[in-house]
Amino acid sequence: MLEGRIYIKNRIIKAFIEEIQLKGLKFPLDDLAKRLGISKKTLYKYFPSKVEMLEAVIDHTFQDMDEKATAIIENDQLSLIEKIKGVITVLPDHYEFIAQNILDQMKRYYPEQWVKMDTLLKSDWELLRNLIEQGVREGVIIDRNVSLIMKVIIEAINSTLDQKFYMENRMTVSEALSEIVEILLYGLITENKR
Repeated sequence: MLEGRIYIKNRIIKAFIEEIQLKGLKFPLDDLAKRLGISKKTLYKYFPSKVEMLEAVIDHTFQDMDEKATAIIENDQLSLIEKIKGVITVLPDHYEFIAQNILDQMKRYYPEQWVKMDTLLKSDWELLRNLIEQGVREGVIIDRNVSLIMKVIIEAINSTLDQKFYMENRMTVSEALSEIVEILLYGLITENKR
Protein backbone atom coordinates (compact mmCIF):
# COMPACT_ATOMS: atom_id res chain seq x y z
CA MET A 1 0.00 0.00 0.00
CA LEU A 2 2.74 2.45 1.00
CA GLU A 3 4.79 1.58 -2.10
CA GLY A 4 1.78 2.28 -4.31
CA ARG A 5 1.23 5.64 -2.62
CA ILE A 6 4.89 6.60 -3.06
CA TYR A 7 4.77 5.51 -6.71
CA ILE A 8 1.72 7.68 -7.39
CA LYS A 9 3.24 10.67 -5.57
CA ASN A 10 6.40 10.32 -7.66
CA ARG A 11 4.31 10.14 -10.84
CA ILE A 12 2.51 13.32 -9.78
CA ILE A 13 5.82 15.09 -9.08
CA LYS A 14 7.21 14.07 -12.48
CA ALA A 15 4.05 15.18 -14.29
CA PHE A 16 4.00 18.43 -12.28
CA ILE A 17 7.52 19.20 -13.52
CA GLU A 18 6.51 18.38 -17.10
CA GLU A 19 3.55 20.78 -16.87
CA ILE A 20 5.84 23.51 -15.49
CA GLN A 21 8.24 23.00 -18.38
CA LEU A 22 5.45 23.24 -20.93
CA LYS A 23 3.27 25.97 -19.44
CA GLY A 24 5.10 27.57 -16.54
CA LEU A 25 3.90 27.58 -12.95
CA LYS A 26 0.44 28.99 -13.67
CA PHE A 27 -0.89 25.84 -15.37
CA PRO A 28 -4.34 24.60 -14.27
CA LEU A 29 -4.40 21.48 -12.11
CA ASP A 30 -7.01 20.06 -14.48
CA ASP A 31 -4.19 19.74 -17.04
CA LEU A 32 -2.06 17.85 -14.53
CA ALA A 33 -4.90 15.46 -13.68
CA LYS A 34 -5.53 14.90 -17.40
CA ARG A 35 -1.82 14.21 -18.05
CA LEU A 36 -1.89 11.59 -15.29
CA GLY A 37 -5.22 10.09 -16.31
CA ILE A 38 -6.70 10.67 -12.85
CA SER A 39 -9.37 12.92 -11.43
CA LYS A 40 -8.58 16.20 -9.71
CA LYS A 41 -10.11 14.71 -6.58
CA THR A 42 -7.54 11.88 -6.66
CA LEU A 43 -4.78 14.45 -7.18
CA TYR A 44 -5.90 16.31 -4.03
CA LYS A 45 -5.90 13.02 -2.11
CA TYR A 46 -2.10 12.95 -2.47
CA PHE A 47 -1.39 16.69 -2.42
CA PRO A 48 -3.99 19.01 -0.83
CA SER A 49 -2.77 22.02 -2.85
CA LYS A 50 -0.59 23.13 -5.72
CA VAL A 51 1.73 24.76 -3.17
CA GLU A 52 2.27 21.39 -1.50
CA MET A 53 3.08 19.87 -4.90
CA LEU A 54 5.61 22.61 -5.53
CA GLU A 55 7.13 22.05 -2.07
CA ALA A 56 7.41 18.33 -2.83
CA VAL A 57 9.15 19.06 -6.14
CA ILE A 58 11.64 21.37 -4.43
CA ASP A 59 12.32 18.83 -1.67
CA HIS A 60 12.62 15.98 -4.18
CA THR A 61 15.02 17.97 -6.38
CA PHE A 62 17.44 18.82 -3.59
CA GLN A 63 17.16 15.40 -1.93
CA ASP A 64 18.06 13.85 -5.30
CA MET A 65 21.12 16.10 -5.58
CA ASP A 66 22.22 15.31 -2.01
CA GLU A 67 21.88 11.56 -2.58
CA LYS A 68 23.96 11.75 -5.76
CA ALA A 69 26.61 13.89 -4.07
CA THR A 70 26.78 11.52 -1.09
CA ALA A 71 27.23 8.53 -3.43
CA ILE A 72 30.14 10.32 -5.13
CA ILE A 73 31.78 11.21 -1.80
CA GLU A 74 31.45 7.65 -0.51
CA ASN A 75 32.97 6.15 -3.67
CA ASP A 76 36.45 5.01 -2.58
CA GLN A 77 37.50 4.51 -6.21
CA LEU A 78 37.51 8.29 -6.82
CA SER A 79 40.34 10.67 -5.99
CA LEU A 80 39.62 13.82 -4.01
CA ILE A 81 39.70 15.96 -7.18
CA GLU A 82 37.33 13.53 -8.94
CA LYS A 83 34.97 13.76 -5.97
CA ILE A 84 35.06 17.58 -6.06
CA LYS A 85 34.39 17.56 -9.82
CA GLY A 86 31.60 15.03 -9.36
CA VAL A 87 29.87 16.94 -6.57
CA ILE A 88 30.06 20.24 -8.46
CA THR A 89 28.56 18.69 -11.59
CA VAL A 90 25.70 16.83 -9.86
CA LEU A 91 22.41 17.50 -11.60
CA PRO A 92 19.00 16.47 -10.30
CA ASP A 93 16.91 14.19 -12.51
CA HIS A 94 14.78 17.17 -13.53
CA TYR A 95 17.33 19.98 -13.59
CA GLU A 96 15.21 21.85 -16.16
CA PHE A 97 12.92 22.68 -13.25
CA ILE A 98 15.68 24.89 -11.84
CA ALA A 99 15.72 27.41 -14.68
CA GLN A 100 15.75 31.20 -14.34
CA ASN A 101 12.35 31.69 -16.00
CA ILE A 102 10.75 29.17 -13.61
CA LEU A 103 12.45 30.82 -10.62
CA ASP A 104 11.20 34.23 -11.78
CA GLN A 105 7.63 32.89 -11.91
CA MET A 106 8.07 31.26 -8.53
CA LYS A 107 9.27 34.55 -7.04
CA ARG A 108 6.19 36.30 -8.37
CA TYR A 109 3.46 33.73 -7.69
CA TYR A 110 4.92 31.56 -4.89
CA PRO A 111 7.26 33.84 -2.91
CA GLU A 112 7.65 31.52 0.10
CA GLN A 113 8.70 28.63 -2.11
CA TRP A 114 11.02 30.94 -4.05
CA VAL A 115 12.76 31.96 -0.81
CA LYS A 116 13.27 28.29 0.03
CA MET A 117 14.60 27.55 -3.45
CA ASP A 118 16.85 30.62 -3.47
CA THR A 119 18.23 29.71 -0.05
CA LEU A 120 18.98 26.15 -1.17
CA LEU A 121 20.65 27.35 -4.37
CA LYS A 122 22.84 29.87 -2.59
CA SER A 123 23.50 28.06 0.64
CA ASP A 124 27.03 27.10 1.53
CA TRP A 125 26.94 23.48 0.43
CA GLU A 126 28.33 21.50 3.33
CA LEU A 127 29.33 18.35 1.42
CA LEU A 128 31.34 20.32 -1.12
CA ARG A 129 32.79 22.60 1.55
CA ASN A 130 34.07 19.53 3.43
CA LEU A 131 35.81 18.28 0.27
CA ILE A 132 37.38 21.69 -0.38
CA GLU A 133 38.60 21.91 3.23
CA GLN A 134 40.03 18.39 2.95
CA GLY A 135 41.79 19.44 -0.26
CA VAL A 136 43.32 22.46 1.48
CA ARG A 137 44.49 20.30 4.41
CA GLU A 138 46.02 17.74 2.04
CA GLY A 139 47.69 20.41 -0.12
CA VAL A 140 45.65 19.52 -3.21
CA ILE A 141 43.74 22.83 -3.17
CA ILE A 142 45.53 26.15 -2.62
CA ASP A 143 45.15 27.59 0.86
CA ARG A 144 42.71 30.45 0.28
CA ASN A 145 39.60 31.65 2.09
CA VAL A 146 37.27 28.63 1.84
CA SER A 147 34.15 30.79 2.16
CA LEU A 148 35.27 32.80 -0.86
CA ILE A 149 36.11 29.64 -2.80
CA MET A 150 32.64 28.30 -2.02
CA LYS A 151 30.95 31.55 -3.08
CA VAL A 152 32.79 31.52 -6.42
CA ILE A 153 31.89 27.86 -7.03
CA ILE A 154 28.23 28.33 -6.06
CA GLU A 155 27.84 31.48 -8.17
CA ALA A 156 29.46 29.72 -11.14
CA ILE A 157 27.18 26.70 -10.75
CA ASN A 158 24.12 28.92 -10.40
CA SER A 159 25.04 30.68 -13.65
CA THR A 160 23.69 27.56 -15.36
CA LEU A 161 20.20 28.66 -14.27
CA ASP A 162 20.31 30.92 -17.32
CA GLN A 163 19.79 27.97 -19.62
CA LYS A 164 19.00 30.29 -22.53
CA PHE A 165 22.63 31.48 -22.58
CA TYR A 166 23.90 27.91 -22.76
CA MET A 167 21.41 26.91 -25.46
CA GLU A 168 22.42 29.94 -27.55
CA ASN A 169 26.03 28.83 -27.19
CA ARG A 170 25.16 25.22 -28.04
CA MET A 171 26.05 23.78 -24.65
CA THR A 172 24.04 21.51 -22.44
CA VAL A 173 23.90 22.34 -18.75
CA SER A 174 26.00 19.24 -18.09
CA GLU A 175 28.67 20.39 -20.56
CA ALA A 176 28.61 23.89 -19.06
CA LEU A 177 29.12 22.51 -15.55
CA SER A 178 32.06 20.40 -16.75
CA GLU A 179 33.67 23.45 -18.37
CA ILE A 180 33.04 25.54 -15.26
CA VAL A 181 34.74 22.89 -13.11
CA GLU A 182 37.75 22.80 -15.44
CA ILE A 183 38.10 26.59 -15.30
CA LEU A 184 37.64 26.71 -11.52
CA LEU A 185 40.07 23.89 -10.77
CA TYR A 186 42.72 24.52 -13.43
CA GLY A 187 42.32 28.19 -14.31
CA LEU A 188 42.47 29.99 -17.62
CA ILE A 189 46.19 29.80 -18.26
CA THR A 190 47.37 26.92 -20.41
CA GLU A 191 49.39 24.29 -18.58
CA ASN A 192 52.62 25.08 -20.42
CA LYS A 193 52.32 28.80 -19.51
CA ARG A 194 51.82 28.30 -15.75
